[in-house]
Amino acid sequence: MSVSISRQHWQALLGELENARRQRHLLTYRALIERLALPTPAMQTLTAALEHLAALDASAERPLRSALVISQGASRLPRTGFFDCVTRLGRFGGASDGVAAASWHASEVVRVFEFSYPEED
Repeated sequence: MSVSISRQHWQALLGELENARRQRHLLTYRALIERLALPTPAMQTLTAALEHLAALDASAERPLRSALVISQGASRLPRTGFFDCVTRLGRFGGASDGVAAASWHASEVVRVFEFSYPEED
């Protein structure tokens, strides 16, 4: 199944992530889906968009903005698929749960907070 996001939703996603970066806070997948009013299949659409953004950031050698989106579960980490994606991108190599993932994620979030992204994305 191929999933795509509209230009309007893409721009809104980038805006939400930029606001979160400036305010130095994280967003849950659920909150982002609700704020963007993504149509069904919302989670698949958001996941595909975040993975695409991660690939864009990685190819530009920037911190991964998709790291700002986390699960609302107790771990407060992104979902397992995020770690699969960043492993494919060569940014992380380890188990998607546990200390290594939490430590890598925390340092990536700090990098995102401290980076200024170009507006043309």
